[in-house]
Amino acid sequence: MVRTPSTMLPLGTQAPDFQLPNVDGRLVSLADAAGPQGTVVMFICNHCPFVKHVADQLAALGRDYLSRGIGIVAISSNDVATHPSDSPEQMVHEAEERGYLFPYLYDATQGVAHEYHAACTPDFFLFDGDKSLVYRGQLDSSRPGSQIPVTGGDLRMALESLLTGGKTLVEQKPSIGCNIKWKPGNEPPYFAH
Repeated sequence: MVRTPSTMLPLGTQAPDFQLPNVDGRLVSLADAAGPQGTVVMFICNHCPFVKHVADQLAALGRDYLSRGIGIVAISSNDVATHPSDSPEQMVHEAEERGYLFPYLYDATQGVAHEYHAACTPDFFLFDGDKSLVYRGQLDSSRPGSQIPVTGGDLRMALESLLTGGKTLVEQKPSIGCNIKWKPGNEPPYFAH
């Protein structure tokens, strides 16, 4: 299990647009997924032990924040030729089993992952109502085998700050996870092994 950190895209970056297929077959754009108060864009997949470790908390985020004006969208950008368990067909089952209330999109070209400078699964980006990046990094400090409870504390603190008009976290720690499974020759220049 290779531990890959997020790239920590500069705060203030505007959310790159996208239009990708959802597990239900419809195309979903950033505008479709965005919430009036803010938007969480997360890069996840089905097979990664880091994502499996936090998947119940991801479902809880949907239950807790979608009704409060926060849009949430998950994107899988993994190469399914090398990781068939991350295929769109398997994503349908994953979304149903986990109880994801938010769109779970497939980035077949990996172009959206490139635009967001996503590096690992899970990788989290929180944008405000103007689609300006206010938080990026870890969900919380829990990792597989760490014995630290999964609370979503870091991202939840950033969400609460955004919803109450406060300042976002000063200290933002990179997420750690499996690297995105890039197609041969498609590894982005920002990605470090």
